[in-house]
Amino acid sequence: MQTARIYQRPKNAMQSGKARTDHWQLEFEPGEPKRPDPLTGWAGSGDTRDQIRLSFPTCEAAVAYAEAQGLAYAVIPTPTKTLKLQSYADNFR
Repeated sequence: MQTARIYQRPKNAMQSGKARTDHWQLEFEPGEPKRPDPLTGWAGSGDTRDQIRLSFPTCEAAVAYAEAQGLAYAVIPTPTKTLKLQSYADNFR
């Protein structure tokens, strides 16, 4: 049986906004490695659980869902956010 990963969505690197970063995701670990398709060269596999991503408002809701469905799960803690505070004058030192 595959293990489900529960983690908090990271901030989009292409934008400065933090929309939907308070949501939690449940997704399954890959069941088989990806291999290149002989015709197109695209990476793929026969594992259809790789396409499933469920979103929850809280970590507790995601854990409750996994336990209700009888899924093995691992909660990945959210990394701490560190800010690098510097002033414009620091560029000239």
